[in-house]
Amino acid sequence: MITAIILTYNEQIHIERCIKSLQKITNKIIVVDSQSKDKTLGICEELSVQVYQNPFVNQAQQFNWALENCDISTDWVIRLDADEYLTDELAKEIIPAINSATENTTGFYLKRRVYFMGKWIKYGGYYPTKLLRIWKKNCGKYENRWMDEHVILEVGEAGELKFDFIDDNLNNLSWWTQKHNSYATREAFDILNAKFQFMESESIDKSGKSQSEQKRKYKEGIYLKLPLFIRPFFYFFFRYFILLGFLDGRRGFIWHFLQGLWYRFLVDAKVYQYLRNNINIKSLSQERLIEKLS
Repeated sequence: MITAIILTYNEQIHIERCIKSLQKITNKIIVVDSQSKDKTLGICEELSVQVYQNPFVNQAQQFNWALENCDISTDWVIRLDADEYLTDELAKEIIPAINSATENTTGFYLKRRVYFMGKWIKYGGYYPTKLLRIWKKNCGKYENRWMDEHVILEVGEAGELKFDFIDDNLNNLSWWTQKHNSYATREAFDILNAKFQFMESESIDKSGKSQSEQKRKYKEGIYLKLPLFIRPFFYFFFRYFILLGFLDGRRGFIWHFLQGLWYRFLVDAKVYQYLRNNINIKSLSQERLIEKLS
């Protein structure tokens, strides 16, 4: 009925939780790993999960590789990150929704509930975030982006399910900052691409009606037109005060400050680094440009 796909690299702290939540809806679970060095593969073997290995470039390329090369015999697929899992309510909702889907319904948006340091981040525009995570196998793919990639539904329309899935990363703050440094490099790449058009980009929703597409339009139409280093402060103020992020408490303040100000400032610093050094962007491969921005 449905195949679950998980991308992994050193996810021993999360992978069992993710797989066991998916086993509530299917026994067809595929892990695409990028040469993990911890116990991730051993845990997958114990849970009888099919594992593929593929070198990692970015999330979009890795997931599209999975769609094209893995043994997916079902009509539907669901994607979860290793640090995500289904709530019991959502698990009970998925299969009936698929079974009753109209012919023109080829995907479903799920609501993501983010936790940080064990705290549910309810405010600041973070809940609910609606993401297309279930779709018919031959009707969707991930857009060609290095960061903030989403599924392009090429045929039909998407419905929306009622209940949540959880995003709860259990790693420490040092890991989080290192990871977001990598994210900042990739996002700087996408910002430079929007400016210089050195790589073809794709729209996630031609109708422009999805939450993800609306957010991207605000980002590209307003946020990215503001001056470097000024816009992170405007964004943090909007998110923390106007969108009531302060109601998330002390751990929420850490989240909104780091993710909404520090991270955005770091992205701008990497963009500035490129502009200041006047790198010949068209002479470099995508991988070499990523290295230059790091």
